[in-house]
Amino acid sequence: MSAPSISSARDVIDYLKTQHETIKALFVEVLDAADAETRQDAFTRLRTMLAVHETAEEMVVHPRVRRKVDGGQAIVDARLAEEHDAKVLLRDIEELPIDSAEFGKALIHLQGAVLTHAANEEELEFTALEEAVSEDELAKLADAVAVAERIAPTHPHPGVESGAANFAAGPFASVLDRARDALSAFRS
Repeated sequence: MSAPSISSARDVIDYLKTQHETIKALFVEVLDAADAETRQDAFTRLRTMLAVHETAEEMVVHPRVRRKVDGGQAIVDARLAEEHDAKVLLRDIEELPIDSAEFGKALIHLQGAVLTHAANEEELEFTALEEAVSEDELAKLADAVAVAERIAPTHPHPGVESGAANFAAGPFASVLDRARDALSAFRS
C-alpha cells in the first residue's frame, strides 16, 4: 500500500491526516490477518508507511513548526520523543516471529503509542501550524512531504529524529533499507 495521493489533499495537514487514517487501518489489517503470510504482508506495509511518514514529518513539518509556531520547540520536542519511542518499539517488533503471541502483544502496544502520537500531532502540532502559516505554504509543505517520502528509509531508525539527522543519514539508510526490502522480497 502506498501513501495517499498528494493530489487528493488540499494541504499538508489533510495529507498527513489521511495517512493517519491509513495507518489506523493497517494496524487493524495486521491484527486481523488470517495467517502468517497475510500478516507479514500487512505488517511490511504498515512498517514502511510508519517509517516513511515519520521521516517526512521530521524533515519538513517539525522544522517548520519550530520556526513558525509560538511554543513550537516544546510541541516538536514532545512529538520527537513519541516518535523515538515508537521507532524503538517498531524496530523490536521486526525481530519477533510474525505468528507469535509476543508479536501480537507488542503490536497492540505500538498501536496505542502511534494512535496517541497521531492524536497529539493533529490536536497540538497541526492545529498550531494551520494557524501560523498561510494556505499557500500549507500546500507547498504537502509537496515537500511528498518529495521527502520518496527518499525516506523504509525501516525505523531510532535516534534519527531531527530534520538535520534525516538529511545526513536518511539517504544512506534509505538505500540500505530499500536494498534489504528487495532482497527479502526476492527470498520470499
